This record gives sequence, C-alpha cells and structure tokens, in this order.
Amino acid sequence: MELNNEDPGKPTPRTVLGRRLQRLRTEGELSQRGLAERVKYPHTYLSRVERGEQLPSEGLAEALDAYFGTLGLFAELLELAQHSTIPDYGQKIVENEEKAARIQVFDSSVVPGLLQTEDYARALIRISLPGVSADDIEERVAIRMRRRRIFEKQDKPLYWAIMDEAAIKRPVGGVGCMMGQVGHILKAVEASHISVQVLPFTRGEHSLMGGCLYLLTLENGATIGYAESFASGELVEAPRRLLQLTQRFDEARSQALPKDETLDLLHSYLKGYEDDDDS
Repeated sequence: MELNNEDPGKPTPRTVLGRRLQRLRTEGELSQRGLAERVKYPHTYLSRVERGEQLPSEGLAEALDAYFGTLGLFAELLELAQHSTIPDYGQKIVENEEKAARIQVFDSSVVPGLLQTEDYARALIRISLPGVSADDIEERVAIRMRRRRIFEKQDKPLYWAIMDEAAIKRPVGGVGCMMGQVGHILKAVEASHISVQVLPFTRGEHSLMGGCLYLLTLENGATIGYAESFASGELVEAPRRLLQLTQRFDEARSQALPKDETLDLLHSYLKGYEDDDDS
C-alpha cells in the first residue's frame, strides 16, 4: 500500500522537513557535523534528510525536536511525509485504521500488513520495488511498522485476519525470516483482540482469490472497504458494493480453519521452518 511517488517539482512534507531542518541549523550557526555531534546521528544522515533524499527515523525526529525545542514539529512532519507515500486510493483506509472499532482483512498471497515483521515487510518491499535505494526501502518498512501502533492504544480495534495458506507456505525472505514471521503471528493471536484464520489449500477455490480486502467498521457503525490487487486499489463506500464485499469475506471465513486448527497449522509450518533452518 506504500507505493506513492511524489512530484519532484512540488513541495512535499519530505522537502519541507528538510528545509526546516536546514533553516534551524543555519540560524543556530551549526554545521551538519556540529549538529550531528549534538543529536548523536551521523552528519551524512542529516545531509540526506536536509536534501529530501531520506526521511529521518522517529528517533532522529524526536532528537531534533528536543534539541531545537520545536514541540513535536519534526515528528509531525515525519508522520505527514510517511502518509504522503501511500497512494491516494489507500490513504483513507490508513487514516481510518486508527479510528476503527473493528478491522477485517483477507489476503490471498502474503501476511496482512499489520501482522508483518520488519524482515518480512523488508523482503516484500525490496522485491516489489526493484531499483529503489536501501534508504527508501527502510523508510517504507518504518511506515508499515508505524501502522501497527494501533494495537498499542487503550481502545484497541478488534482485528480479524484471514490469510490463504500460500501466505505462510511461500518462504518470503528465506527460512529465517519465515520462522520469525510465523512466530510473530502465533504471539499476536495470544491477544484477545486479534483473531487469525488460515484458509487451507484443501478448500480449493474461494471467493477472494487473487486479491486482498480490508473492511473497517468505525465507532458509529459505518463501514469502509478497500479492495486491492497488483499495484492498484479501490476504495469502497457504496452500500451495495460493501454488501457484496462483506458477503465475500464471510464466505472466505466460512471456508477458513477454526482457531484451534489454524494454530495447529501455524505450529506445523513453524516446526518445518525450524527443521529447515537446522539442516
């Protein structure tokens, strides 16, 4: 979902952040090396941030706010810049994730984003964006991980994920990566607000093959849908279309393994990856 390309000729949160950093640094009569010594980050990193070539990490944004006394300015610009990399058709979904009372998601080929580990997300982003720099990949990984903070809120959303068995069968990132990923899912489902089901190969065809689906239910009961395929997505708010997508989700859920059998399957895959790792 994090695939937007910014217009190089148009001011963006990324370039505004860089310019503000340069202005504050020069007003303070500091070289990049001087500022680097004070905030404990490499001057080459600060240089890339100033030129808009790289976003700061959350840690650097917080360090800059603390040093310059900017009351969260850099943290806010970072959040805006991360949000701007999400394509227009997905921005409303990401915005409403934080306000959702319930999130339902189906994915036919990969582990859903909010359940991904950093290594797994990194492997997916690297292969889907050939030629992108390592720094850009890390930025996109950070954006995806930032979305998981909704599970740290006091009023956590109910989260129900269904994934095709292909998502855990395919060794994305290699055996070690998948050990961590399957282990992370098993840890996540220990929380009472997170439910995961696997739709096994043995069920044959199903109603959501070849795509992914998000259904967000807000506190007021309204539902927003989002259907995504390769490099494209559709925001859905029309009641009739939402009914159709909800029906598809319910059909897929009825074919998926119940909780205990899903856990057994996940444990079997984890053991398989552990055995492969030892061999």
